[in-house]
Amino acid sequence: MQYKRKPEWIRVRIGDIAHLNKVTGLITQYNLTTVCEEANCPNRLECFGKKTATFMLLGKVCTRHCKFCNVTAGTTEVVDANEPKNVAKAVKELDLKYAVITSVTRDDLEDQGAMQFVNTIKEIRLLMQDIFIEILTPDFNGDYDLIKLVVDSNPDVYNHNVETIERLYDTVRPEADYEQSLKVLAAVKSLNPKMITKSGIMLGLGEKEDEVIKTLKDLRSVGCDIVTIGQYLQPSPKHIEMVEYIHPDQFKVYEEIATSLGFMAVASSPLVRSSYNALEMYENLDL
Repeated sequence: MQYKRKPEWIRVRIGDIAHLNKVTGLITQYNLTTVCEEANCPNRLECFGKKTATFMLLGKVCTRHCKFCNVTAGTTEVVDANEPKNVAKAVKELDLKYAVITSVTRDDLEDQGAMQFVNTIKEIRLLMQDIFIEILTPDFNGDYDLIKLVVDSNPDVYNHNVETIERLYDTVRPEADYEQSLKVLAAVKSLNPKMITKSGIMLGLGEKEDEVIKTLKDLRSVGCDIVTIGQYLQPSPKHIEMVEYIHPDQFKVYEEIATSLGFMAVASSPLVRSSYNALEMYENLDL
């Protein structure tokens, strides 16, 4: 593998160390997991410094083996019944205005983890009335009833990432299906047309401009409201190799195209990740 020197536009801000320490302390105190740490997100120090974090339910081990993801795959953990309450306590102690809740994929569970989302949303709302909740779910293998279960728990934003263009699914997401991911977003809109839906894609894996544009059009065709577009950064030598760094000017092109297609909000730049500046994006929606 040839080493690719990071360009000057890949810069990570550190954030406030005091707030960073508070977040990491609460994560340890309540035995929680954040996708910020597990996925080795480049923005985690900045977000922790703002007293925000994306909490990851159902342990640290995923049942799938996506080639881009830094989350561990293998033998899954026993579901922690106290996790929803502990997440809610951490959210309250951090005094968040906007909480992002995601999970590993748990194909081994009968409900594929759907009830853990439901229970977590319930527990957060019991402790905090004035809070916006975004969820980032797996595809639940396209099970409409499980998607309905989560939609009925009334999150403010339902996020499901397509991650990459259709052509690259076999190599990047071999246990997922592009059309199925689109159907998840379509199902959410059919169940609750007023619910804000969101998705994200990463660039730098060899996709072509016309393929990215097609993906954006596909997302709009199922009513997706918000899209995030960021640069793939290879977590380790064992993960799928990054093909190229995409210049910020090209991210701007995609932002303009996505906006012209009718997305309510677009975040497109190298360090954008699924929940990066999620509160700011939500607050700027014309609802």
